[in-house]
Amino acid sequence: MGGSKAAIATSGGVDSTTCAVLAHKALEGRLVCFFMDTGFMREGEVEEVSEMLRSLGLPLRVLYVRDRFIEALRGKRDAEEKRITFRETFYRVLSKEAKKEGCDVLIQGTIAPDWIETSGGIKTQHNVLEQLGLNTVDRYGFRLLEPLLELYKDQVREVARYLGVRLEASERQPFPGPGLMVRCIGEVREEKLKVLRAATSVVERALGGLRPPPNQYFAAVVEDERSAASHEAERAVREVLPRGRVQYFNCRATGVKGDNRAYGKIAVVSGGKAGTEDLFRLPEKIIHEDGEVVRAVYELGGEGSGMGGGSTNRYAVLVRAVETRDFMTAKPYNVPMELLERLCRDLLEIKGVSSVCYDITSKPPATVEYE
Repeated sequence: MGGSKAAIATSGGVDSTTCAVLAHKALEGRLVCFFMDTGFMREGEVEEVSEMLRSLGLPLRVLYVRDRFIEALRGKRDAEEKRITFRETFYRVLSKEAKKEGCDVLIQGTIAPDWIETSGGIKTQHNVLEQLGLNTVDRYGFRLLEPLLELYKDQVREVARYLGVRLEASERQPFPGPGLMVRCIGEVREEKLKVLRAATSVVERALGGLRPPPNQYFAAVVEDERSAASHEAERAVREVLPRGRVQYFNCRATGVKGDNRAYGKIAVVSGGKAGTEDLFRLPEKIIHEDGEVVRAVYELGGEGSGMGGGSTNRYAVLVRAVETRDFMTAKPYNVPMELLERLCRDLLEIKGVSSVCYDITSKPPATVEYE
């Protein structure tokens, strides 16, 4: 690198924080660390992450740019269009600020699952650039260095522990680079984000105490608008839940079929009681009958179908908790039903929430995140 300066952007997540600490040990005063408030962080997270990064001795600059991102995403509903818009906004902002600091190199914490999923067409991770053939010098004005590129999440945690990174960073729950954007299914709006932040706090408090804890757990939010499912899908559900029914949310989510990306329906199963192991069999049965479905959720409670009725409550909260080693595959966590029922009651107290569902789908055919 000679005498040039380098920039690194970190969200406070395991990968980017580990990469920032590694780069700071190597470059010291020639590194500038950026943390971007995109508007898609959890409640209190901007302040918490800023404090944590500064405690690691990183030369931090916080960029308050949430209006840029909200405006760029206005009216966009498709998951890939949202991810690409986020990427372009992120790097345009970062490039401008890095140039002010005299940086011509960007270091980032891209890891193996990021580029594998992106190159395979599953979903575009915002921090995958050169693997897609993007020339970062021509496009954004910086050269790119990615020291963690061949590592998986569990290996990155080992590096973090070796470097002495604080536990709240090294053992932190995975949090996507675009933040809550990928859990705000469909169009991003301020009202919807407000509901999602509140739901996220409730879910993280409730599931964080499980032992062992899920490898990842979170809330997502979608408009509670539904359509009727096919007779074949209904029949598949009733093989497991004789009094069950199934509908589809009027939105799409990202999934995996074979080695390819699938962007399809979310099936909502309701009615009847069954053990979680039986519920976990339902997605495969539904998808076998309707190939456009990529995941299924089980409705824990709420106002019902969302197909009319004039209620002012509009949003369904989808709770996701998974077990995984490397995030390339995952299975739903067997949360005790009593805990899920308490969680449902708490989530229904949030203004704007009409129903609560638990995601019962493995990866594949679903991805861990919704978009």
